[in-house]
Amino acid sequence: MNQFQGYNLFFSFIIFNFMNSIIAEQFPSFSLQSFDKNPDFYSQFALLGDAQITNEGNFVNLTSPSFGLSFGQIICKKPFKFLDSKSSKVSSFSSKFTFSISPGVGDGIMFVIFPKISEISRVFDQGYFGLSNNVENNFVSVEYDTRKDDNFGDLNDNHVGVDLGSMISNEISDVSSIGLLLNSGVLLKTWINYDGISNMLKIRLAKSGDNKPYNPLISYRVDLSRIWGDMDVLVGISSSSGESSQISSLSSWSFEISEVSSALYTKSSLNGEMKFDGVRPVRRKKSCFLTVLGTVIFATGCGTLVAFLALFAWVVFFGRHSNVVPELCMNHVDFKYEKVDVTIDHDFTKSSTR
Repeated sequence: MNQFQGYNLFFSFIIFNFMNSIIAEQFPSFSLQSFDKNPDFYSQFALLGDAQITNEGNFVNLTSPSFGLSFGQIICKKPFKFLDSKSSKVSSFSSKFTFSISPGVGDGIMFVIFPKISEISRVFDQGYFGLSNNVENNFVSVEYDTRKDDNFGDLNDNHVGVDLGSMISNEISDVSSIGLLLNSGVLLKTWINYDGISNMLKIRLAKSGDNKPYNPLISYRVDLSRIWGDMDVLVGISSSSGESSQISSLSSWSFEISEVSSALYTKSSLNGEMKFDGVRPVRRKKSCFLTVLGTVIFATGCGTLVAFLALFAWVVFFGRHSNVVPELCMNHVDFKYEKVDVTIDHDFTKSSTR
């Protein structure tokens, strides 16, 4: 490695690490494995109802094993937005969690997003999946339902549904179609992904330890930014046992938000779908000051790199392969010519040359 390559790597390293520190995660981004071993767990999350950490911190039981109604929730306390009205940025999210539901005719488990309000009891109570019967109709959830309720038009007692402000699912899919049983007590893993530009919500499900399925169990189009605008929302996982002894447990949970300007996308004139123009989603900057500072330093670093690359290229292609021919010193020299006689003797011939 020559000196110029060393300079390039050095400046690239500095700029990379600085920009990573500037584009710091401000949204709720977490990955929970061992719950009680996270020193910030109780400052970042709330356990409501009967929810409690069990099995040496490896599980959160949302419902208790006792007979009768039991309900509980785990809530991330840090809010986020699906729309930033000032910057016109919309948010996407990806979440995955591993859970188990014991046999029984309970409600199952639910992933829910809801507006941030001061009275949390208006959201969670003794209703279906641990939601309050008085909850407003601006929540969005993904239910993993283990009870067939004809009042809500349930498909069967083993389905996944997308709910928009109601227990009547807007989209539903039979889990039996992929050979799984929700309340078998087996650890299952689900992936929930939402694209804030295409407005596609996709849910996948598999046994814990299996690879993420290529085909989603549910693909549903919904504009979450239109539901909440720039309102602060929270995310959580809730469950209720109904009148059974069903236990819903959570063994891991990760959640990540990203945002991107809607101006970076254009609509296809053919099918109305949103197309990505090639700029990757970026996370919110810490502040306007850091944004300007980061831009200036980034531009300065890029300029420095360009200068070094130009100098390096000049040395390689011009400095080492010069085509200039050195000038030779030319002096005037006088020559004197004289007449020379040469005689050659042979055995039979003698000749003289002048």
